[in-house]
Amino acid sequence: MKKRMSIGDLAPADNSRFSKKRIGRGIGSGIGKTSGKGHKGQKARSGWSMPTSFEGGQMPLVRRLPKAGFNSPFRVEYKGVNIGLLVRFDAGAVIDPEALKQKGIVDGRLPIKILAKGTLDRKFTVKAHAFSDAAKKAIETAGGTAEILK
Repeated sequence: MKKRMSIGDLAPADNSRFSKKRIGRGIGSGIGKTSGKGHKGQKARSGWSMPTSFEGGQMPLVRRLPKAGFNSPFRVEYKGVNIGLLVRFDAGAVIDPEALKQKGIVDGRLPIKILAKGTLDRKFTVKAHAFSDAAKKAIETAGGTAEILK
């Protein structure tokens, strides 16, 4: 009767794997005594590591590059709403941040700026914190009004 092979019979092919180098296991091993770390010094001690940014005493790249940019503490970030989205409202509706929030167009965290992408075929009263010039013109061309909120 033929013996069935089991997972315990599996082994890598001969000479396909190297055994781990066992450092510091006596003089006869070839890597005993100082264990490949040379003599004394910081690199021979335990726990030594070099910062990834260290460049051998050369001025590090992060210090050679100029500082760039400026972040204004007074910058106002807006949530943009295109006029193409306003067609979800009925003609003559008053569109304000609360109405936009109820329709799920904005989440109400940022001030709203109305932008001009899309077309408008109805008359609306739009109340927002800011308008692009093209959006304001498009709203007024359709017969509506654009009111800026504080």
